[in-house]
Amino acid sequence: MTTSGNSRGRGPDCESGAQVRDGSHAWVFGVVLMAASVASLSATATADPAPDDPAAERLDPDYAAGKYAIDTSDWDIAIKRLSLAALRDTRNADIQNYLGYAYRQSGQLELAFKHYQRALQLNPRHRGAHEYVGEAYLMVNDLTKAEEHLAVLEKICLIPCEEYEDLRKAITEYRQRAAK
Repeated sequence: MTTSGNSRGRGPDCESGAQVRDGSHAWVFGVVLMAASVASLSATATADPAPDDPAAERLDPDYAAGKYAIDTSDWDIAIKRLSLAALRDTRNADIQNYLGYAYRQSGQLELAFKHYQRALQLNPRHRGAHEYVGEAYLMVNDLTKAEEHLAVLEKICLIPCEEYEDLRKAITEYRQRAAK
């Protein structure tokens, strides 16, 4: 998703910073809307994995604590707190994805696969879950499955997205290691 400014409807005084009298409210609204769109795009472009529902994180202290534990690489605490959040919010694909990530990082791949599959069951278009399960498949030397998830990401993203690029890079590096 990209946004672009639209210069139609702006008077010549806009360039100099002077106030526009005719249609100024519409112009200000447009600028605010465009700024909010750009801000939300930049926030989601850098988040990895990006939650589908950031409000859930604010409402559930275990979810927030689990994400913080992931950020600090404290996998045991992340698993504990996210598991508590998952008991209360059984339909949250983001929690399942984060649990899969924490289990994968702690070396518990069987549980990681279980949570990634649950995330994808809840939201088949969850980009983070497709990326991370693809990386987990590479850890168990299943290149075919990793490539399947890369193909799904290619369809989901429409334009290049971070999850697609990250999995593509991981697959490329896997192939290079395997060729040696």
